[in-house]
Amino acid sequence: MKVLELESDLRCDLLIDDCLVLELKSVDRIISIHVAKLMSYMKLLETPIGLMINFNVTNIYHEGQKTYVNELYRWLED
Repeated sequence: MKVLELESDLRCDLLIDDCLVLELKSVDRIISIHVAKLMSYMKLLETPIGLMINFNVTNIYHEGQKTYVNELYRWLED
């Protein structure tokens, strides 16, 4: 497990197995700053996948989750 110390207020909600950043929200809608924050965590931690979960929806499975792929790992999608 790698440890990364930063002098910043950035803290991801969960880092799972050094490969998935999980960002938890309870907001009316996900806006671009939420996505930018998740992508920053993914880039700094060098993780391939990020998952944003918004609990303020009727159905989390259909409306409340979205997966993001770090630009360093986009070739994995092809």
